[in-house]
Amino acid sequence: MKLTKEKSELQDYNKSIKYEWLETNGLGGFASATIIGTNTRRYHGLLIAALDPPVNRISMLSKLDETVICGNDIFELGCNNYNGAVAPQGFRYLKSFSKDLFPEWHYQLPNGVEIKKTIAAIHGENTTIIMYQVLEAAVAFQFDLLPLVSARDFHSLTHSNQEINQDAFFENSVLNVKPYHDLPQLFIAVPNAKYHHNPLWYYNFEYPEDLNRGQEYTEDLFSYGRFSKLLSKGDTLGIIISTDNPKDKKAFRLFKNEKARRKKCIATADNSSQKILHLAADQFIVNRGEKLKTIIAGYPWFTDWGRDAMIALPGLCLSTGRFADAKDILSAFMNSVDQGMIPNCFPNVGQKPEYNSVDATLWFFIAIKKYLETTGDKQFVLQQVLPVMKNTMDWYHKGTHYAIHVATDGFLEQGTAGEQLTWMDAKIGTWVVTPRTGKAVEITALWYNALLIYADILKLNNEKQTAKTFIKQAERIKNDFTQMYWNEARQCLFDCINQDDKDPSIRPNQLFALCLPFPLLAGKKAASILKVVTDKLYTPVGLRSLSPDHPDYKGTYSGNEVQRDEAYHQGTVWSWLLGPYIEAIRNVKGAEGEIEVQQIVDNFNYHFTEACIGSISEIFDGDAPHKPRGAIAQAWSVAELLRVINRQ
Repeated sequence: MKLTKEKSELQDYNKSIKYEWLETNGLGGFASATIIGTNTRRYHGLLIAALDPPVNRISMLSKLDETVICGNDIFELGCNNYNGAVAPQGFRYLKSFSKDLFPEWHYQLPNGVEIKKTIAAIHGENTTIIMYQVLEAAVAFQFDLLPLVSARDFHSLTHSNQEINQDAFFENSVLNVKPYHDLPQLFIAVPNAKYHHNPLWYYNFEYPEDLNRGQEYTEDLFSYGRFSKLLSKGDTLGIIISTDNPKDKKAFRLFKNEKARRKKCIATADNSSQKILHLAADQFIVNRGEKLKTIIAGYPWFTDWGRDAMIALPGLCLSTGRFADAKDILSAFMNSVDQGMIPNCFPNVGQKPEYNSVDATLWFFIAIKKYLETTGDKQFVLQQVLPVMKNTMDWYHKGTHYAIHVATDGFLEQGTAGEQLTWMDAKIGTWVVTPRTGKAVEITALWYNALLIYADILKLNNEKQTAKTFIKQAERIKNDFTQMYWNEARQCLFDCINQDDKDPSIRPNQLFALCLPFPLLAGKKAASILKVVTDKLYTPVGLRSLSPDHPDYKGTYSGNEVQRDEAYHQGTVWSWLLGPYIEAIRNVKGAEGEIEVQQIVDNFNYHFTEACIGSISEIFDGDAPHKPRGAIAQAWSVAELLRVINRQ
């Protein structure tokens, strides 16, 4: 399952800075950078700590740049972009990069010194460890380490200032600093090293990915001083970077435990691709508070979102055997239900959840069905979940947030002017790019499924008479669905209906009428929908959000925030949609579709070494070559591929 990049790619700067690595700690914190060590975005760093899991994330340590000093020879292994000037250029010494359980680098210097470096984020701690092993060295050499401190909210940037606390304490091989009064302490343990205090600002680090996104893109970083240590062939050095004092901890012991934990994560995986996906899945399941779990929607900038969590839960948790985590995630969202709705997202500490999603709660019903089928946990579903479902049905029928209500025809209707409630939720100021007010096609499919799932659970609870009411309502929707949504001219479904206005845009949302547990369509019409989606929307990395022949189609996702939001659901490819697409193929074509399904999965595998090594990007350009964009690792992208591979 090892994913590798060789010397020829690593020593091409412009190519290698496109590849990134990611380590996560199960709290919402992480470490990440490019594979050559250059930070190209504000979210890169060696320790981004989640102080109130999974939020209140602080970038504490940006970098730890290494230098090998051997006689008169000095080799700097780091790599920084200073206003376009790349210095030092340590990537020239890289022999290989690999990602197996952990990211690993192999440096080969002109004087024969070879060093292996491994980075690991420790689960359950705001701790990153870096381990070095000297593979070859003719003589002993001095190994220097320069920590570059960011100490800021992870969404922001820092610049030189007089407020930073320049005091540092070094005792028993542990450096202890507290950059600002309102931030935690930062500890860096370098066993048996010397510390040379020399507080300095380093100026004008440039982050080209932020520049590309139309954001501020330069930063200053602070160094308290430098570590130095003599190393020889066969030596190892384990460094601990943490917001907790590591005085009683050993880096290699932490690494051993973390390695064992990750091996358990891949124990049920059948092949290399599944092992990659199982490890990727593990990165998104994090603590919410002290007792519950949640799902980070994507790294590096997302927190936990209801819709994303419910869609991702079957793949991340049920396909990997993490049933207790699934239960804790469901409980976390049920604890915050308001007017029958689970949160669309949990903002930062001290802020109330937001409920601007018509479908997050409907996906909750789908997740519950899959949880029950996989675990058989009737007690949890009947005693804790069913009351929440009843509450949802009551509120949806009488009307809840954002004018979400059951219309007189039994269909679910949603939306008021200026609100974005479906998954196509880009909004620029007061302008909703894809408003989809009324009866969006996938919302109807989800509502139909929610009614039948609810009825099944009522029957399980011996409420058979009540269940019949909801079955009858679902049957009414199915009977009226084709007449309401069928677009005869295009031989597929209308995307959204708002009174007499029927949107003929060809979007992937119509697939949900074919791929959910209770499909609304089968036969020739289902086959026709699948053909239209394949012809207009399918790419090797996912489905376009809008057909290229639409006048509003945007083939490239780039530019400032406004330009990006204009393209977000107007042609941009979403990899998570491969799950519904594959499910639709199986439902429409049966066993004959399995060869096609396998080809789709095989065609996607190249992406594991294209952007964030070992994970899946959020989105891609609609136009070839479908460049990866957005978040470097997205939960539902990983989850949906896992789910369909495992037939969850």
